[in-house]
Amino acid sequence: MNRPAATRFTAPSGLGLAVYDWGGDGPPALLAHPTGFHGLAWAPTAQRLVASGRRVWSFDFRGHGDSDPSATGYAWSGFADDVLAVVDHLNLCGEATMLPIGHSKGAASLLFAELTAPGTFARVWAYEPIVFPTDEPLEPQPDNPMSRSARKRRSSWGSPDEAFTAYAAKPPLDALTPEALRAYVDGGMAARADGAWALKCAPADEAEMFMMGAAHGLYPRLFEIGCPVLVACGAHTDAINPKLAEKIVTRLPKGRLEVFDDLGHFGPMEDPDACVSSMLAFATAS
Repeated sequence: MNRPAATRFTAPSGLGLAVYDWGGDGPPALLAHPTGFHGLAWAPTAQRLVASGRRVWSFDFRGHGDSDPSATGYAWSGFADDVLAVVDHLNLCGEATMLPIGHSKGAASLLFAELTAPGTFARVWAYEPIVFPTDEPLEPQPDNPMSRSARKRRSSWGSPDEAFTAYAAKPPLDALTPEALRAYVDGGMAARADGAWALKCAPADEAEMFMMGAAHGLYPRLFEIGCPVLVACGAHTDAINPKLAEKIVTRLPKGRLEVFDDLGHFGPMEDPDACVSSMLAFATAS
């Protein structure tokens, strides 16, 4: 994996956040990753965007990658705060040519950030934003399937290659292209003193993130987002399927839907070429 220039800064929350500068020239793009992933996992997308003439950054949300874990829990409003802190740090707030790109939790966090500080973004490309289509307040769900799965996740391996081989052999990560899976593994593990390699996103933290996902309350407020939003989804997803995505789009004043017939929930990591084509078309759409 070609590694970008990495820096850290202290956000207003007091947390250190890691930011990755992939280089490039031209209009900026900012990439927001899903739960359990990290900013380096965007490598296939970032490299294609740079080649297309974009200046590209990604970052690690709190509790992921090389950013600090949170000592106060993982309410999703905190992820929106991370987005706003990164945008401010990069002096991109209100930049009309910026293309914010989010996947899953990252997509929901971009929308939450725009709600928190209207005018931050001129548009948002959102692949399967985790938004629950209900107007009723939802409580955190500690025993939801994603949280249960995260708690059981194997957290250490003998080597990154061992992890790569295991992930490539079974769902859900077998859906990723080899280059995307390699980026996920190489950027998401750290060597321990005992020689083992551990996931940087602790399974217990990931489980709490999934637990809090139901309680962010975005759906009733989607009508407040005034910028254009492209909601993309995969026809074969087990998360935000076309029916749910259409409900999200219907609430957005300037929402539009794009369904990728051959993709699932990991779309940008399954077919980065198709997704980047969609991103670039949306960036210049009227």
